[in-house]
Amino acid sequence: MSNSYASLQKSLEKQTQKALQRMQKREAKLQKELQGIDSVKSKDLFAATKAKYEALEKQLQSSHQLNGGIAQKIKSYVPGLDSMQTALKFLQQKNMNLPVEKLQQIQRLSAQLQTLQSKMQAAGQVQTFLQQREQQLKQQLSNLPVAKQLKGINQEAYYYQQRFNQYKATLNDKEKLKQQLLTAVASNAMFQKFWQKHSILASIFPMPEVPSNDTALTSLGLQTRSQVGALIGQQTGKGLGSASVPNKSSDGGVSYLQGQVQQAKSMLDNLKSKVSQYGGGSGDIVMPDFNPNNQKTKTFLKRLEYGFNIQSEPTTNLLPATSDIALTLGYKFSDKITTGIGAAYKLGWGTPIKNIHFSSQGIGLRSYVDVKAKGSFWVTGGFEYNYMQAFAGIRDISNLDVWQKSALLGITKKYKIGNKTANLQLLYDFLAHTQVPQAQPIKFRVGYSF
Repeated sequence: MSNSYASLQKSLEKQTQKALQRMQKREAKLQKELQGIDSVKSKDLFAATKAKYEALEKQLQSSHQLNGGIAQKIKSYVPGLDSMQTALKFLQQKNMNLPVEKLQQIQRLSAQLQTLQSKMQAAGQVQTFLQQREQQLKQQLSNLPVAKQLKGINQEAYYYQQRFNQYKATLNDKEKLKQQLLTAVASNAMFQKFWQKHSILASIFPMPEVPSNDTALTSLGLQTRSQVGALIGQQTGKGLGSASVPNKSSDGGVSYLQGQVQQAKSMLDNLKSKVSQYGGGSGDIVMPDFNPNNQKTKTFLKRLEYGFNIQSEPTTNLLPATSDIALTLGYKFSDKITTGIGAAYKLGWGTPIKNIHFSSQGIGLRSYVDVKAKGSFWVTGGFEYNYMQAFAGIRDISNLDVWQKSALLGITKKYKIGNKTANLQLLYDFLAHTQVPQAQPIKFRVGYSF
């Protein structure tokens, strides 16, 4: 867990540093362009930006938590991180009586999480600054001919917002090891009391001590259950426990209110899911002025696409029935463009039904490009080398002069089956007439990608 958090912290610092540097370069270009249009406004808008960027970079390098307000704490709040920190604090209490080596491990992990929390808070301030700066520049300069630079600044602010939300989502991911630790303490009554006092959430929304009886509630100016019930009866025509209103359960007003609360919760969940598409649960979000590329904020490994496909051909005078079984590896440049390579093995089936026997009838090397056309249809092109003879070893296929070439172009239909993407391909080989033995120019392939 310590290694995992350290790796995530390193990535967070690196990406935040890059975002600040890119934003500074964008602003420098904008300032230079604006200087020739309105020098006074240029001076006013960019007078203190260099110092602000330097302060943000300094905060990012520091390991001390910032004294931000409640709004900033909420923006950088990560439930999964808070849960882990509070659980580790709980386990470090003297009455836990843990072995020395276990206590030392917990202390090291706790220190790692505190540092990560400070980095998340600093990154949250960077995200807030970029969002506010983008809005400020747009409001001040939208009527001037600097649209290209403003669009670039919008892109930087938007993509960093997406990256920051990805880090928060990663910290909320319930990995098995984390879940074991949290499960071990979550049901403990002592921990629940500890959580109410020492968690980050408790510092944002401190809970008052709950009085144990109605007299204590009344003395604090709070309403008792019976008073709340009477108020419900006045507003809804039902008291607690009444069943006089048709189409209501025997719980009366309580059931009615529960239904209203549930309906409101459903509406809020629906609204939250729409808001989260643009960057999270905060009201301060960057709305893109362009078509976002969802692949841009992903790591190299998460942009890889693995797949396989099968293409079968009937028996000919020279070849038995065969199936080309291919494995592919693609890289998503954007949501609309994927390019990759692959390798195929040509499996011979003999003569179906009459004389079935397996044989190696060749291999192939492939390259391809998929470009999204419309909806679930993609334009697919590629170039392939195919060795079309039976072989017993690597030496048999080392002579590239006997490999056949194929230039393919066609349509791919992609559709979801569970977590995988199935695809149907119809391709035309423009070099089929030059091949010996001459192959079918029409290729039909079925496959999956994931």
